[in-house]
Order: sequence, then structure tokens, then C-alpha cells
Amino acid sequence: MKEIKRLFDIPYYQLAHYPQEDSLCDKVNEQWVKTSTQEFVNRAMNVSRALASIGIEPDDKVAMISNNRSEWSITDIGILMAGAINVPIYPTISASAYEFIFNDAEVKVCFVSDEELLAKVNEIKDKVPSLTHIISFNRIEGIEHMSEFEARATQVDEKVIEDRKAVIKEDDLATLIYTSGTTGTPKGVMLSHKNITANVSGSRERLPVDSESRALSFLPLCHIYERMVLYLFMYTGVSIYFAESMDTIGDNLREVKPQVFTAVPRLLEKVYDRIVAKGTELTGIKRSLFFWALELGQRWRPYGENGPWYEFQLSIANKIIFSKWREALGGNVLAVASGSAALQPRLARVFNAAQVPVLEGYGLTETSPVAAVNCFDDKGLRIGTVGRALSNVEIKIAEDGEILIKGPNVMMGYYKRQDLTDEVLTKDGWLHTGDIGELEDGQYLKITDRKKEIFKTSGGKYIAPQLMENKYKESRFIDQIMVIGENQKHPAALVVPDFDFLKEWAKRKGINASTSEELSANEAVKARIWEEVEELNQGFGNYERVKKIELCSNSWTVETEEMTPSLKLKRKVILAKYSALVDRIYGS
Repeated sequence: MKEIKRLFDIPYYQLAHYPQEDSLCDKVNEQWVKTSTQEFVNRAMNVSRALASIGIEPDDKVAMISNNRSEWSITDIGILMAGAINVPIYPTISASAYEFIFNDAEVKVCFVSDEELLAKVNEIKDKVPSLTHIISFNRIEGIEHMSEFEARATQVDEKVIEDRKAVIKEDDLATLIYTSGTTGTPKGVMLSHKNITANVSGSRERLPVDSESRALSFLPLCHIYERMVLYLFMYTGVSIYFAESMDTIGDNLREVKPQVFTAVPRLLEKVYDRIVAKGTELTGIKRSLFFWALELGQRWRPYGENGPWYEFQLSIANKIIFSKWREALGGNVLAVASGSAALQPRLARVFNAAQVPVLEGYGLTETSPVAAVNCFDDKGLRIGTVGRALSNVEIKIAEDGEILIKGPNVMMGYYKRQDLTDEVLTKDGWLHTGDIGELEDGQYLKITDRKKEIFKTSGGKYIAPQLMENKYKESRFIDQIMVIGENQKHPAALVVPDFDFLKEWAKRKGINASTSEELSANEAVKARIWEEVEELNQGFGNYERVKKIELCSNSWTVETEEMTPSLKLKRKVILAKYSALVDRIYGS
């Protein structure tokens, strides 16, 4: 396949090689509405000309705050063809974060999807002197609609845009992506056309899809993970279907029957928990068979390593039990690309045993994003690791265990922050990731923790919380957990129980508690969850083991600010919010 140098060349490449009737698809009024590749490029050109008509020049910043939909991709390509810089913003962050990003980037135009997001922009627009235009994807009274905006294209000749495109180089800035991180003000990661197209090229060989495939998109497009993968889909001619919402994913999977989609571990955990909950409701031989298959799946190893007898048993389990799992995901899945956080090895095993190929990868916004990912070719799958580095990426481990990455996918730097850039990028191009890891057999990358999250107890022992948290989450009673204990005599944990499961369990046990507040305050519930922690503690050294727990009555979410938009724990926020529980643990 021809190597693409600039992002806006990708839909044109699709048009020349794999023109699709359903290049982009949205569910509107219960019907899938298709945008062909030809219409995609035509509308992107309209957006580009319309931007030029309102005075947008090369290097101007254009913000986009929207759910996943065709207009996102069309507008993105239009912005880039005009030589402008796309600044995608997480819909769920606070208005004050909007204000910071708009002013830091000096945003001139903003596209929003709906009234709720418009209200957040209206809240801060008077504090953003650079902002001149707001355009909406949904029809909103008093705001210029996308169709009206595209109609402005007639005011500017197409040659104006073609001339702009002709001088855009692969090393030019394409997008500014603000990462909130777990602390401090957002940082604008500068990614060039080359950063992202190199990642598309490097990732291409790891994903078993072609121009006959369909993808379902639901992870936020403002994150470079989903966005890069969509460019990869466009490049390979995969038809992209946008899920209506996170609540309709199950229905949309069964309708679209995709060959591929991306996921985060939290979603896979919830899918697994729902499956197990249904299995628990079974009785007699059906229940026995379900848990036999589940136990078998949790012992899965790739490439037939468990031997012929295991594979024979697994073939039976796949016919009578796991076939239903595949049907629930549409029945055609060839790959689920998992990223953003660590995936529990038991989930990778059981889904792969069920012929739902979950392939875990690793990267950062600063690496556009993929640095390593599992695949099936050439013994490329190793459970518990994130696979081998992409062919155009180098990975090495520093003396202190930090993962360093080098390659054409490594960012240009942080916008207006040379000081922060110099902290993470060496002069010879190595990016300090802040993650700790090792290379198994010198090639399979295993992430063990975040450098900044490793802490020391008062006894001088180092604790790597991420690894432990992932293990404790294997319990059906535990939804979320944070291991604490910096400068304390022992590790402890704040636990968010799986309230859906707990409600059923409490009812079976005759415990009079049904709300999350009642359940988290109930001593019998706490004692049962402590049993789970005690059992899972056995896999750790004595100094690592959690010695006490406290239960939290609310889930940690992006909206309530305990998690980043990419679903990482904001540890300082959680510690501050639950300081009373921490004091109870350590007797302050």
C-alpha cells in the first residue's frame, strides 16, 4: 500500500482504491444513514472552503467538541485541508478547562454537536477574545447549522484550497490535543501529519481488516487512540459505523456485526461481568457447563500451547457456550483493540478462548498513540504484555525501569511549553513515557506501573499500585480500587464495590441494604469484600499486601473528576475526596 504523508490524503486514497457506499454511517431516526467516500471528500472540501470564506488562514486553530459522528471526520479533514489546526476537546471536561484550552490555543472557530455543549461554550466565550464563530452539527435555534456553513463554500474557489494543500508538508503541525493528565493544567500535545500517518502505517500490519470489513466506533474521537484508528480504517477501506451512544453499544454491535472495534479495559470488564451475572442465574446442567467453559477459558494460552486435549474441550465450550458471547458482539469480530489502561490477563485469556480476539496495545497521546500492540502473526500475542513494538518504533528500558520510545510517531512537543518538552524529550529523540516496564524475551513489552504512582511505605518498601489494582479487580465484588499507603506503615485500599452484583448478593443473603450508601456502610458487605481481598493478597509479598480497606459509596467517573477522560485514576483527587476514609484506615 502506498505510504500516505498527510492526513487529508487518506479519504482521497480510499476514493481511488476502495470507494465505499458506506464510508461513514450514523443512526438517525432508527435508520443507518450512509455517507459514501465521494460524498465524504466533497463535504470535507466544502468545510475547507467555508472556513476560508470566514477568514481562517493556515495555522489558525479550530476547536471541535462533539460526540462520534460523520460530521466529526468530515470537519476534521476539512480543517486540515484548509491548513488549519484541529483542536479536539473532550465534551465532559469542565467549563474552566474549556476556557484554558480555548485561550491557550487561541481558538478562532468552534464546532459543537448539541445544545448541552453549546451551553458550556457560551459560558466562557466572552472570556475568549480570539473566538469568532460557533457552528453546530445539530440544529439549534440562533446558531449556524453545519448545512448553512457548508453552503458558504460557494464564496471561495476550490483552487484556493488546492493551493493551500500543495504547500502542506508531512512535518507540519496537524492537531493540538490537550491531555489533562492526572495533575496540573492541560498540556497541548503537538502532533504533525507525519506523526499520525506513520502510526497508521505502523499499525496497519497488526490489524486483520480489509475493505470488506465494518467497524463500530464509540470511544471518544477527541482522543488520539480512536482518531488514529479511524484514519487506519479509512486507509484500508473499512466502513465506519458510529454507535448512537455508550448505552446502545450492545444493540449497535448486533446490528452492524462489525469485524473490528476498539475498547478500553473498563468496558470489557463490564461486558464480562454481565456475562457472568447471566451465567449465575442459570441452574442445573446449564450452570455447570457455563462455569466449566469459563474456567477453561481462563486457562487459555495462544498457539495451542495447552495441548490437544485442552483444545478439544475448548472446541466443545465454543460450540455450546462461547458461541452466544460471539453472537452478542455481532458474530463477526476479528479483532478488539484494547488500549488506554491495563487489561486484566484473565480477561484477555477468556475472550480469546471464546474466539473474540482481544489484542492489547500500549501508547500515549505523545506517541500518536500506538507504540506496541499484540497481534497473531509470528507469535506476536503474549498475554500479560502489550506485544512487540511497531516496526517503525523503537522501545528501550532505562536503568530505572522507565520505558523510552523513539520513532516518527513521537510528538513535536508541548505547545508553548518548551520547558515541559525538554523534561520528556531527549535531544536524540527518545521520549520518557513516565511508565515503568520490562521487555520479556527482549521483545514483548510489559507495563508494570506509572513511575509517578509507585510509592514507598514508611518501612522503605516500594509499592507498584497499578499491578495490584488490576489483580484485585478480578473479584466480582470489586468494581474500582485504589491502593494507598505512601509513607504509611502498610498498603491499604479504597474500594468501589460492584453495586449491581452486590444488590443481588445482598438479596440472596437476606441483608437489608439496597442503595449504594447502605451497601457500602454494611459490615457484612465489608467483611465479604475483605475476604476477596485476603484471597487475592496471596499473590503478593507480605509487605505489598493490602492490610485494610474502606468502601466508597459512589463510582469514580470523569464527570465527578476522579478519573481522566482516558479513564486513569486521579489519585490526588481521590485521596483528597476520601480523606476521612484514609484517616479511618491509618488512625489519623
